[in-house]
Amino acid sequence: MSKEPDISQEQIGNRIFTFRDVQVMLDRDLAEIYQVEVKRLNEQAKRNIERFPESFRFKLTDSEKNELVANCDRFESFILMITC
Repeated sequence: MSKEPDISQEQIGNRIFTFRDVQVMLDRDLAEIYQVEVKRLNEQAKRNIERFPESFRFKLTDSEKNELVANCDRFESFILMITC
């Protein structure tokens, strides 16, 4: 994750969603921004769990996922949400 992300603030803003009254980003969007594989991003989060407290990460419920997919079908498969 040493590369500087080449993405505008507007593009980042478009990837922030609100769930449970918390602003979040999907793991796949963070991985794309930092030009790493989603699998690697999640591995690092698991290996460094003390750096990613529970308030910083969570999984959506099925109904929350369905709501997100209904609004944006590009989210049919994802796992981890990261709070902003």
